Amino acid sequence: MSKNISKDVLSVVNKKSGKNISENAVKKLASTVKPSTMQNETQLRQLIKQVSAMANVPVSEDTIQDIVSAVKKSGMSPQNMESLMKLMMKK
Repeated sequence: MSKNISKDVLSVVNKKSGKNISENAVKKLASTVKPSTMQNETQLRQLIKQVSAMANVPVSEDTIQDIVSAVKKSGMSPQNMESLMKLMMKK
């Protein structure tokens, strides 16, 4: 993912959450994510909950399930991730 997309996503998250999440906090969390995390539903759910807590935005079980389904369908290639981020930024 390009740096501009990453900064744009962080800006959107900060704006929507009303919380100033630092780039370093995101990098620290991202460093714990492995390709296998995206394939393991339990780990993926845990990651979603960690991001939710970091952004101080509650996420319902239905939304978590929708995110898990979208991640599994996308195959998590860099191109698919960038497309997913662009879609999320429009909401």
